[in-house]
Amino acid sequence: MVAIQDLRVGMFIHLDLGWMSHPFPLSSFKIASVEQIEIIRGLGQKQVRWSPERSDEAVAGAGSAAEALAAEAAAAQAAAATAAIAAAAKPPLDPAAEARRLAAARQAAEVAALRQCERQYGEACRDLRRVTDRVTAAPEEARDSAQQLTRAMLDKMLQDGELCVRVLGEPSGDRATAHAMNVTVISLLLARSLSMSEADLMDLGTGALLHDIGKAQLPDRVRLPRDDFSAAEQALYRDHVAQGVVLGRRMGLPTGALLVLAQHHEHADGSGFPKAVKLDAISPAARVVAMVNRYDNLCNAALPSLSLTPHEALSRMFAQSRNRFDATILSGFIRLMGIYPPGSLVQLSDERHAMVVSVNAARPLKPRVQVFEPRPSGDRTVHLDLDQVPDLGIRRSLKAEHLPVRVAECLTPRLRVAYFFDVEPAQALGQEAVAEAV
Repeated sequence: MVAIQDLRVGMFIHLDLGWMSHPFPLSSFKIASVEQIEIIRGLGQKQVRWSPERSDEAVAGAGSAAEALAAEAAAAQAAAATAAIAAAAKPPLDPAAEARRLAAARQAAEVAALRQCERQYGEACRDLRRVTDRVTAAPEEARDSAQQLTRAMLDKMLQDGELCVRVLGEPSGDRATAHAMNVTVISLLLARSLSMSEADLMDLGTGALLHDIGKAQLPDRVRLPRDDFSAAEQALYRDHVAQGVVLGRRMGLPTGALLVLAQHHEHADGSGFPKAVKLDAISPAARVVAMVNRYDNLCNAALPSLSLTPHEALSRMFAQSRNRFDATILSGFIRLMGIYPPGSLVQLSDERHAMVVSVNAARPLKPRVQVFEPRPSGDRTVHLDLDQVPDLGIRRSLKAEHLPVRVAECLTPRLRVAYFFDVEPAQALGQEAVAEAV
């Protein structure tokens, strides 16, 4: 443990507070600035755990503030001298070698960003499970925790920079938590892009996290929607909406969040349930959550064999059921996720196979993809930012079963799709970010 007053830039620390109780992207990280130290000191902790072996050498062995400052100064002088010597001795750059170095750096930066998203997703899901576990026994405590988790995600989404939506590796844990997190993340990103107020975003996020809490009152066999339900099973399944509203009222949820629970299965054309109301009677937040809920249920069906790829799900929603959704929200969803949402399997214009791994909300038609690259020494995948390759694009979407066996084994299409987000500074993979990666 290290006392708060002895924190120094370069220390790798662990905040044992839970992801939603602090503004940092992760609970374990290396302190990068004096500003971060001031934020940590404002969290009310007297000391924090730290890992000397993962900290900068200048502070790893420092036992006091004075020693740490002296070590930092010495390290800075040594680094400056080393950099000067290296710059003087550095041979002229070979263009081909430099291009390979930059490509490797971008690859490393992309992998690092994905790993960070997966850790954030895991922490957020753990916090959400704690919320749902407390709904019945401590409803008001569960409400407060759900609002704190929503606030934490919003604080990260509202940072300066460009939002990037990422598909993650196969999600671990229970399907209910993964579904609620998927719906919440995409709904908040979409509502943010539609310029909803922060107050409405808070209600939307809280309602999205809890939209299926009524299913806890149902038998296991009817908790997931299926086409082969009997009439009695269908009625029982649909009752989860009313059960959720009852629980939401016990929790003391605000009206905006309660409307999300009550209306997340309503449709703009009046074909939804439980009240079959039309668009004008559905709250804006519920319209967003209802559409994203449908999208995630298509991508992550109760029977995995019936799941659609993200591109197939989006295409079906637009071609067969767009009258069920608010047209402005559906258009905003396509702008946010792109024509080929993360997780889509595609063939590029140069005939290579790939999977879309992330979409920058500012450039949805030029996603980042994981490309299959056959090699005699062993097949591999490489990350490629289509925004950096003007002449390369996506030719068509593919079903997983249409991939060649070698491609499928390498790209490993997801049986369950999970999404999270990060915020990239402008030109995040430009020279500065690449330099950090190497």
